[in-house]
Amino acid sequence: MIVLGIDPGLANTGYGVVTRRAGRLVALDGGVIETAAGASPEERLAQLHAAVVELLAGHEPQAVALEDLYFGANARTAFAVGQARGVVLLAAGQVGVECFSYTPQQVKAAVCGSGRAAKEQVSRMVTALLALQAEPRRDHASDALAVAICHANHAPLRSTLAGVGA
Repeated sequence: MIVLGIDPGLANTGYGVVTRRAGRLVALDGGVIETAAGASPEERLAQLHAAVVELLAGHEPQAVALEDLYFGANARTAFAVGQARGVVLLAAGQVGVECFSYTPQQVKAAVCGSGRAAKEQVSRMVTALLALQAEPRRDHASDALAVAICHANHAPLRSTLAGVGA
């Protein structure tokens, strides 16, 4: 299963693509989609949409995992993140890829064993779990890879539980 993980944001959207090979998670891609601060919101969202469509076409994931909205930030930031999430959901929906959401605490717990882990710890664990040569240079990329790892590890359990209820 290929999973596209997304850490949404209007200025910076992190993405990470992971799959499982020989029982181990490996990173296929990761980075940050940036939009220009001077551009209008609709231009920025269109750029984000185009970049996500390209990622979906290039990697053909079976699932998109997104970090849930965190309301600890100010309302303006929350609205921008919500708009970015909407664009990602739209792009995935247009190609029929199912989306899953995880809270920051769920992601941290899945990767580090604690929902209160610091960003540095998340980055170190992502590096270790994916056997990367170096830590991702950007927090958003590391966070997106963590979201993808979270889903990749939860997906088999989701499948099992779905089969039990049938």
